[in-house]
Amino acid sequence: MSRSSGWIILLVLLGILLGVVGGGVMGGLVGMYVARNAAPQITAPVPQEIKAVTPGQPPVVQNLTVNATTEVIDTVRKVEPAVVTVITNGSSTSYGGTIQASGSGVVISADGHIITNNHVIEDSSSVAVIYHDGTRINARVVGTDPLTDIAVLKVDGPVPGFVPFGDSSALQLGEWVIAIGSPLGNYRGSVTVGVVSGLNRKVEGTQQEGLVQTDAAINHGNSGGPLINLAGQIVGINTLVVRESVGGAPAEGLGFAVPSNTVRSVAEQLIARGRIEYPFIGISYTEVTPQLAGELNLSAKNGVIITQVTSGSPASRGGLRVQDVVTAIDNNPINEDNSLRSILFRYRVGDTVTLTVERGGQTLQVKITLVARPA
Repeated sequence: MSRSSGWIILLVLLGILLGVVGGGVMGGLVGMYVARNAAPQITAPVPQEIKAVTPGQPPVVQNLTVNATTEVIDTVRKVEPAVVTVITNGSSTSYGGTIQASGSGVVISADGHIITNNHVIEDSSSVAVIYHDGTRINARVVGTDPLTDIAVLKVDGPVPGFVPFGDSSALQLGEWVIAIGSPLGNYRGSVTVGVVSGLNRKVEGTQQEGLVQTDAAINHGNSGGPLINLAGQIVGINTLVVRESVGGAPAEGLGFAVPSNTVRSVAEQLIARGRIEYPFIGISYTEVTPQLAGELNLSAKNGVIITQVTSGSPASRGGLRVQDVVTAIDNNPINEDNSLRSILFRYRVGDTVTLTVERGGQTLQVKITLVARPA
């Protein structure tokens, strides 16, 4: 082979090598260009600056809370100092000791009036209350009302706080409410939260009606404690809980409270007179239901049907008869949302009211003057 032929072969090999290397480089550049323009851009996160904490200075912490939770917490803080545990000493036992019971209560005025349940202090020989801070102070009974299960106590000296009444007639189904009390007598200041589950409830086996139903947990010892709205107002006084339904089936979340409008009216009378004067019409009655209206062929679908008229009563003097249906008082309809008793409770002895009465398909307007309910 000649020397010139060797140089030619070497140059050819170098050209091939440069072509391979150059093509790879160009291919890589082209591929990178395509990938950069075809794929979405991903920006790497910028590291946040971390500042050292000077010794002795705690780091700043921002607490974020849900509004509803904040309202509950604020309400409890405002109301809890005015909620008390009620301690009573009952009659002597067969072995010489005394029975001590406990319930709850709430201070309603700066001068020391306290609301609790009648059944909490009934037949007690002495009553005391324990404030939120553990201070115990004697109390005296101002008055009681077994019908509504409300009692008023009085303590002397300064009180840690008091809670105003709200308007129970403004309560809405599903509205948040808070129960505060001393369940089992041992857990002072316990807080449970629920909603208004029902209004104007009547509990079978009791005299009570027009109650507020709630699913806020209520236990033995909560009796007499307040049911509070998120405005920090009393909308009810917890009075009872149903554990079993008809037939013995277990029930949960069936707590009941006396509505605040009833409580306030009872308390005002007990503080003023030490007793309650209930407006009295002078009738015994049965509430009208759709089934009863159908069975008796009544034109009225709501109200009460008279089963007995008391001799010499306002109803008797007004000419009311058995089987008359009273549907309204001063145009306030009697129905599942407004019982006859709750409407009458808005009036005082001596007031004159107009009853709307259905009799034999005719509508009558009967005026009567309310008297005090006999003992």
